Parts: sequence; C-alpha cells; structure tokens
Amino acid sequence: MLMIEKVIQALSEPKRRVILELVYENELTSSAIASHFNISAPAISQHLKVLEGAGLVIVRKEGTKRYYGIKKEGFSELKQFIEHFWDDHLLLLKEVAEEEERKIHESESE
Repeated sequence: MLMIEKVIQALSEPKRRVILELVYENELTSSAIASHFNISAPAISQHLKVLEGAGLVIVRKEGTKRYYGIKKEGFSELKQFIEHFWDDHLLLLKEVAEEEERKIHESESE
C-alpha cells in the first residue's frame, strides 16, 4: 500500500484524528491518550500502531514507557496531494475571475 493510502486510511477514523490533536503539542503515553476515550487500552494501542505505520506519529521509549508525538513530516505527502488539487482549482477560479473582469471592462467601454 502506498504511504498516501496509509495516511488517508489512518485519518479516516475519528478517534485517530483526536489522538493526533492530543499529541500535536506534547508527547503523551498511551495511557494518557487512553484517558481521553471510553475504549480499552488495547484499542488505543491499535490506533497508535496504525498512526505509526502511516508515519504520522513517532514513538520514543523511556524506560518502560512509550511516548507518542506528532510526526509533522508524515503529513507532507498528503499536503502535496491536496495542494495539487487545490492549486488546480485556484487557477481555474483565477481564470474565471479574470474573464469576468474582462467582460466588465468591455461593457464599460461600450
């Protein structure tokens, strides 16, 4: 599976998006993350594995604890994918706006 597909699949689950918000600013242990949900610790671990596999979180081991944090560069491929479509639509919008402006100037000069 391509990395972009893994990222999109990982982000398709709402709980995973909440996890990413939780670890955006600070690293958290899986138990600290789990305290925000009404699901089991093993379920949170599964979500974290998916996020890690998609390259969206990094794991740092300290003793027996594992800390999870956001891996911002993991979003770069998704950002490029979205920007590709966004840039095309912005260009189309610009062309339409310029055409409308041209029509307004033509009608004013008549």
